[in-house]
Amino acid sequence: MSELQSSLLLKKQLAELNKNPVEGFSAGLIDENDIFRWEVLIIGPPDTLEGGFFKAHLYFPKEYPLRPPRMKFVTEIWHPNIEKNGDVCISILHEPGDDKWGYEKASERWLPVHTVETILISVISMLADPNDESPANVDAAKEWRESYTDFKRKVARCVRKSQEECS
Repeated sequence: MSELQSSLLLKKQLAELNKNPVEGFSAGLIDENDIFRWEVLIIGPPDTLEGGFFKAHLYFPKEYPLRPPRMKFVTEIWHPNIEKNGDVCISILHEPGDDKWGYEKASERWLPVHTVETILISVISMLADPNDESPANVDAAKEWRESYTDFKRKVARCVRKSQEECS
């Protein structure tokens, strides 16, 4: 797929999201002149980051949709599947094909049928239901399993901070 085809597909997906917004997030461009760099705002799902407004960036490769974008939270977030630097670790954002370590099936990884909408719905689902078996943030996963009260306290702090940043 050419860079032109990729940019046309991304323009189409952005137009569709603007025309038919999806509950739980909004999306736009970081820079109006660069269709390959998006900014998204995720409204924290109930029972997790409820009330939080979490900003993240999606970086699309020129080979999209044959290769997945990278996603990074800009707003501080405490979660087992989000690295301390904000990088999102979720199966559908992993390069397509078999996992060389055997943790994921090829069908769980990136497929060209995914769209920005399916990515963000998957991320919102992950926020509500962490996978502590394969954590990107080992400290958050350990706390989620062993000291849930402390985990919830850190999440609540991130939510309050996100609300302050949005006001």
